[in-house]
Amino acid sequence: MRKLELHWQILIGMILGILFGFIMTYPSWGAKLVSDWIQPFGDIFVKFLKLIAIPLIIASLVKGISDLKDISKFRNIGLRTIGIYIGTTIVAISIGLILVNLLKPGDGIADSTITKLSETFASDAGVTSKLEMANRQKESGPLQFLVDMVPDNAFRAFADNGLMLQVIVFTIIFAISMLLIGEERAKPIKNFFDSLNFVVLKMVDLIMLTAPYAVFALLAGVMVSSSDPELLLALLKYSGVVILGLLMMIAFYTLVVSVYTKKNPLWFLKEISPAQLLAFSTSSSAATLPVTMERVEEHIGVDKEVSSFVLPVGATINMDGTSLYQGVAAVFIMQVLWPEGLGLSNQLAIILTALLASIGSAAVPGAGMVMLVIVLEAIGFPADLYPIALALIFAVDRPLDMCRTVINITGDAMVSMVVAKSVGKLGQPRVEDWDDYYQPVKGRKDK
Repeated sequence: MRKLELHWQILIGMILGILFGFIMTYPSWGAKLVSDWIQPFGDIFVKFLKLIAIPLIIASLVKGISDLKDISKFRNIGLRTIGIYIGTTIVAISIGLILVNLLKPGDGIADSTITKLSETFASDAGVTSKLEMANRQKESGPLQFLVDMVPDNAFRAFADNGLMLQVIVFTIIFAISMLLIGEERAKPIKNFFDSLNFVVLKMVDLIMLTAPYAVFALLAGVMVSSSDPELLLALLKYSGVVILGLLMMIAFYTLVVSVYTKKNPLWFLKEISPAQLLAFSTSSSAATLPVTMERVEEHIGVDKEVSSFVLPVGATINMDGTSLYQGVAAVFIMQVLWPEGLGLSNQLAIILTALLASIGSAAVPGAGMVMLVIVLEAIGFPADLYPIALALIFAVDRPLDMCRTVINITGDAMVSMVVAKSVGKLGQPRVEDWDDYYQPVKGRKDK
C-alpha cells in the first residue's frame, strides 16, 4: 500500500487535534487532561526542533560558504537577499494598509465590546509584558540592532536561539576566514562541518517522523486555551482582513515563483507544505527553520550555498506576515480608538516603521505585538490607550500569529528560490529519506 505523504499526515493530525481539543473544552476536566497528558508531547517536539536549529545553521553556513570558489558570489547572494526581503516586506505592509482602509473592520466594533475586551485583557500579564518589552526596545538607539547582531561571546550566542543573528554573524566570519587560509589548511575543519551537516539533516528526518502526532498535541492545547468565543466572534471582521491579506501574500509568492523561476506554483506549495503546517502549529519561524531548510534544499532543489544564508537570515529579519499584520492592526486600532489619527502621513510612517521594526526587533520574543507598540509610538498614538489597544487585538493574537508565521516561512522559501535562480543555483530536488542508510547498520540474525 502506498505510504501517505507527510503533508497529508500532518494535516490529518492538525484536524484531529482541533476536533479533540474542541471536544475537551466541554468537560470540566478536559483542559487539564490536555495540558497535563497531551500538550507535553507537542512541547517536546518543538524543543527537539529548537535543539537542532543552531547546529544546523552553523553546519549549513560553513558548508555553503566554504564550498564557494569565488568569495564575490557570497556578496552577491547577501545583497540580493536583503534587497528582496525589504521589497517583499514593503509589499506586505502595503497590502495590509490597502485592505484595512477599504474594508474598515474597526467601524463595526461596539463600545460594549471595547469595554469587555479592556476589562478582560488590559491588565493581562501577556499584554503588560509586551508593553514592557516595547519600552525597553524604544529606549535603545537607532543602530542598537546592529550592535546586538555582533556577539561578545560566541558560546553564549550558541546557547540561546533568540540570538540567532549573532550566530549567523560569527559563522559567516568563521567560514570566510576558512576560505582565506587556503583549501589545504581548511580541509579538516571543512570535512567535519560537511559531516555535521549530514548528521543534523538526518536528525530532522527522524524528528519529522513524529510530526503528525506532535501537531495533534499542539493544536489540542491551543483549542483548550482559546479565549472567550464571543470576543473572538466580535473580532471576526478584523481577523478576516488579516487573513485575506495573508492569502494575497501567498498569491504574490506563487506569482513570483511562476514568473521568475518558471516552476509550477502548486508544486512549490506542495513541497513546502510540511514546513507551513509546522509553522502554523508552532507559531515559530525559528523552530520551523530546520524543516524549512530540509524542504527547500532536498525537495525544491535550492543549493546549500544559497539556502544556508537566505533561510536563517529570513527566519530572523524577514517577517512579511507579521509586517502585514502590523499595518492592519495599527489602522484597525486607530479606527476604533483614535480616528483623528487616520491620515496619509501616519500611514506612510507605518510602512517605514514596520519595515525597520521587522529588522530591528526580530530577536525579541513575542515580536508581533512588541513591533506593534513601536509602530503606534512612531505615529503619536496616545500613550494612555496602549493597554486598551493591545487588549483590543489580544484575544485573536494567537490564531493570527499561527497564520502569519506560515506566511513568514513561505516568503523565506520563495526568496531562496529567487536568489538561487538569479545566481544559477536552483537545481533538481534530491530527496533523502530517514532510512536511506539504515540497511547497512540494521544488523541481521546469524544463520
